[in-house]
Amino acid sequence: IEAFDRLLEQKSPEAFAIVVLDNASIHRSALFLRKELEWRAQRLYVIFLPTYSPELNLIEILWRKIKYEWLPVTAYQSFSSLTSHVLQVLSGYGEKYRINFV
Repeated sequence: IEAFDRLLEQKSPEAFAIVVLDNASIHRSALFLRKELEWRAQRLYVIFLPTYSPELNLIEILWRKIKYEWLPVTAYQSFSSLTSHVLQVLSGYGEKYRINFV
């Protein structure tokens, strides 16, 4: 909610914005849905991805690549190891690690 309110502070009143969200529970809370009406009045529109559509959510595609292709099995030995390996992958994304959407 705070991020959307900040977006509205930066957006020109004449412009409109469309934000696409997944169906996470925080995006469907009663407070969020009430705020959505307020945002719409200020030309900020929220659109939800269809449920159970990870192929449309880019972060899901990235996380799947990280989990199943880029992390070694040894990364899962501890939380510290997992954190270190994930940060290493993310810092190399675009150079060492790439996703081709062809």
